[in-house]
Amino acid sequence: MDLQAVWFLLITILFTGFFILEGFDYGVGILLPFLGKNDKERRMIINSIGPFWDGNEVWIITAGGAIFAAFPEWYATLFSGFYLALALILFALIFRGVGFEFRSKEVKPAWRTTWDWLIFAGSLIPALLWGVALANLLRGLPIDASFTFVGSFWDLLNPYALVSGIAFLSLFILHGAIFLSLKVEGVIADRAITLAKRLWIPSLVLVLAAGGLGLFGTDMVDRLGILSGIFPLVAGLGIVATGWYVGKGQFGTAFIGTVIGITFSTITIFRGLFPRVMVSSLDPEWSLTITNASSSEYTLKVMSIVALIFVPLVLLYQGWSYWTFRKRIREDTTLEY
Repeated sequence: MDLQAVWFLLITILFTGFFILEGFDYGVGILLPFLGKNDKERRMIINSIGPFWDGNEVWIITAGGAIFAAFPEWYATLFSGFYLALALILFALIFRGVGFEFRSKEVKPAWRTTWDWLIFAGSLIPALLWGVALANLLRGLPIDASFTFVGSFWDLLNPYALVSGIAFLSLFILHGAIFLSLKVEGVIADRAITLAKRLWIPSLVLVLAAGGLGLFGTDMVDRLGILSGIFPLVAGLGIVATGWYVGKGQFGTAFIGTVIGITFSTITIFRGLFPRVMVSSLDPEWSLTITNASSSEYTLKVMSIVALIFVPLVLLYQGWSYWTFRKRIREDTTLEY
């Protein structure tokens, strides 16, 4: 039970890290066609995340691998139930990655504009669908006694999941706008700041709406309890602090505010799940838990040893990359993309 809980916690951390890091570059990709008014400005925007975007995606690959190895029943039911949604995310990410690499291979405006909009779509679709997916894990899905998903793609499109998806999307856009204000100089930063000032209140309203629907549409209240109930409160306060510090011109602190909002929104969902990993809407007894979806104790022990060795190395490498490419993008910066 202890190792199962540890691996559930580690998966929660991996998803949280993914949403924090990939969240801002999803946001930047979504804002690309709107904040960049010409090719030079769009190249500056892309170069702000150029050294980071592919490394950020490693977090979700690692999370998927951890689910596969630690909780194979969860992996099987999750990927069968969310097959179409995950396929959409995959294709979106393929076009997004190709867009980053291919847009500067031709100087024709039509070529570059096409890839810019594909980067936009490839950022928006995953940002929306990840929120939809997490909300559905908590709300419940039609899972039968054999842990088989017996519903359809349309079962995922319920009001709570859609509002949660839009809330995540708005948070990522706000996160990306503040990142741009820190990473890019000049008129792009000014536009990003203006957008952040306008967006933080709608983001707060959407997060509160998703939280309210979660309280009434799931058993989150019973699961969270009084102590854990502070998590959604802290998420909301993080977004409020973001708006406050954007208004004060303290964008580094504002960025921490969006990090807090994303972190505690994710923690709220996973804490509401625990010790379950997928809730059955057909019968609570058919829900997948960290016990009935788990690998053997020996497998978890071996995985724990491997994680203790390699996770710190990955963190050190990623920290080094952010430190190395910490400088702002200016108009005279040599642009790669």
